[in-house]
Amino acid sequence: MSVQSVRNYEVYLMDTKKESAKTVNLHLSVLSGFCKFLMKQGVLESNPVRLVARPKQEKRLPQFYREESMQDYFERTKGVLEYGKYEDRLERMILGLLYGTGLRRSELISLNRDAVDFSRRVLRVRGKGDKMREIPLTDSLCDEILLYLQSVDSLKYADQSPEAPLLQTPRGARLYPVYVDRAVKAALGQVGSISGRKSPHVLRHTLATELLDGGADLNSIKELLGHSSLAATQVYTHNSIERLQKVYKSAHPRAKNDGNHGD
Repeated sequence: MSVQSVRNYEVYLMDTKKESAKTVNLHLSVLSGFCKFLMKQGVLESNPVRLVARPKQEKRLPQFYREESMQDYFERTKGVLEYGKYEDRLERMILGLLYGTGLRRSELISLNRDAVDFSRRVLRVRGKGDKMREIPLTDSLCDEILLYLQSVDSLKYADQSPEAPLLQTPRGARLYPVYVDRAVKAALGQVGSISGRKSPHVLRHTLATELLDGGADLNSIKELLGHSSLAATQVYTHNSIERLQKVYKSAHPRAKNDGNHGD
């Protein structure tokens, strides 16, 4: 196997098979792994795939929901925490925490009751790399958590110890990924203006985008989301720029006239 043969294979995938850059890169990664195996067996002296330039993949911008859509959901379900069934209260609490704090799904599931500091109004979160961070809580979210905990304590199988899960199934157990995904999908499925993907991670993207649009600096958003580097946070600037461009094109006189000066 030679560098040229790998290049020919890459061109075949792109030009003849019309594969995407992502698919081509997956093929090359598999081929590279096979070459490493052959090197261990003494069949190859070096890995030719490493010398072949890979096609660039377009970065996908994070999806997010419109602020009006989220307001619609919370407005229509505001009475659930006091008067709804436990499953409905839990669903509302899942959405409230994900959207209000930007938590990852795994972080949400791992929260214990003692993670909430009501006196300081912060949430202590253990994120990736076992790193701890504190997320500020709004007064309204604190109130909702308190209402939710009252409903938890009324459950027959509730675990009320400080180390117990903050969010519990009706049987008093810790949530699991599929439960959270289904809850988010069911909740956002009630909002007519949301037609795309419905997932916990899009709620995280939504908060980050709204904070950036509201004037929050990137470093603050980075700390809130628990990103290890600023580069991971900077992707949200693209969403904001795209929205700004749409406003510019619809409102700026020259943009509306295709750049021509009017009479």
